[in-house]
Amino acid sequence: MHSSGSSGSRSPGRGPASPSFFILTVMEWGEDIKAISKDEAVMLVNHQATGDVCTLMMCLQDKGLVVAQMMWLMDHIFKYTNFGIVSLIHGDFFIRQGKSHRDQQLLFLKKHLENNYRSRDRKWIVLFPEGGFLRKRREMSQTFAKKNNLPFLTHVTLPRVGATKIILSALVARQENGSPAGGDIKELESKSKGLQWIIDTTIAYPKAEPIDIQTWILGYRKPTVTHVYYR
Repeated sequence: MHSSGSSGSRSPGRGPASPSFFILTVMEWGEDIKAISKDEAVMLVNHQATGDVCTLMMCLQDKGLVVAQMMWLMDHIFKYTNFGIVSLIHGDFFIRQGKSHRDQQLLFLKKHLENNYRSRDRKWIVLFPEGGFLRKRREMSQTFAKKNNLPFLTHVTLPRVGATKIILSALVARQENGSPAGGDIKELESKSKGLQWIIDTTIAYPKAEPIDIQTWILGYRKPTVTHVYYR
């Protein structure tokens, strides 16, 4: 278990009229993901609010060089946030949601991975496979679950697999008899081992009340504890 904390934008003063800190504590549970920080991995995360990205950034700061060597897949709306330009320069991918965009976006993702992932020495990919915020997707997910005899979920939704399939297809090393395919020994040793891990990550907020990015920036919420579980 690991914990980290963050303070809001206002300083404490003296007397009852003074504003107080927004204090966010993040408790991390489960597997020690720092142990695989040098391996290639895809991190699958449930999605409840814009603040999920901030929570993950906070958690990953002490995980070796992961932050510098990771690629984010985010909804295109994040392009217009305070860190959107940074993400563009960093080589992250902004994906548009909806059936009308789905096939085209998956082709764009495949090309983006081919052009940016290994050329920029990326190690981890962060993906929100639910395809949107919980409050927007829950009812649709539950309806789909009933029709297809799948688990009826309340705090998460059934994942969409399109982007995950593209990532695995593009980045998992080809194998022949349990060994990397093609090339001589020296060539194989210099090649990337490909994706080796899938990290199942769950973010849980007290009373199921997620924190949005505005709260992170402005700090207008009482002290709270967010839990992040890895497996």
